[in-house]
Amino acid sequence: MSTTHGAETPAALNSGAPPERFQRKYAMLSTPDPNWVRNDNFHNSFLIPFDDATEHALKHSAANGMPDIAVHPGQGKLLNLLARTIGAKRILEVGTLGGYSTIWFARAVPEDGQVVTCELLDKYAKVARDNFEYAGVSSKIKILVGPAAETLPTLPTDEKFDLAFIDADKASNLTYFLEAKRLVKRGGVIIVDNVVRNGTVANPDIDDENVRGVRRLLEHIKNDKEVDATTIGTVSEKGYDGFLYALYQ
Repeated sequence: MSTTHGAETPAALNSGAPPERFQRKYAMLSTPDPNWVRNDNFHNSFLIPFDDATEHALKHSAANGMPDIAVHPGQGKLLNLLARTIGAKRILEVGTLGGYSTIWFARAVPEDGQVVTCELLDKYAKVARDNFEYAGVSSKIKILVGPAAETLPTLPTDEKFDLAFIDADKASNLTYFLEAKRLVKRGGVIIVDNVVRNGTVANPDIDDENVRGVRRLLEHIKNDKEVDATTIGTVSEKGYDGFLYALYQ
């Protein structure tokens, strides 16, 4: 994967030492097993080269007081690979934050492709725009600022999306999913992040708004004959969670 702004300094290249990655302080539901963290670092050292632009996005977001809840590098790379695998040209994202995952998506679409991303807060959108500019992908990205439940219905259906990624407030998962389904083409993919939540979604003793949001989504999909889906549980440097992968048939 190509990098921008000189991913490695001459000193690092001459010394043979890899550039130092930004040390994230994830906001997590649980503390990850050290083995999971070590495993992520080990595999990433082979498969995900140091990238100045995505590292900058993490640093710039943290410097502006944003919570560290973006996907981890392995997830970002997976989203990029999935988009490239299906030849996605138009991608819809719900939940921009600092634009970390958005950059991975923008790099997956062709030069005439587009990522439309929804962000609730204008101050976060501003940080994301800075990160897009630094990464050199601004021309491929359109940010819709405001509640996604209000901005998504304004999008027309005449030009469908190939893939949608939902990673926003979990209580509104079903609302976002139904809008994504309206906007995604037949044969398109909808991915919903954070649907396992350290196993709390399956725990009958837990009943907060985030858990209820995931359960409502699952209940809907069970009876939606136009959608086929599965949940993939994951363990990583971000803890125990998972994502839902849905095909709009």
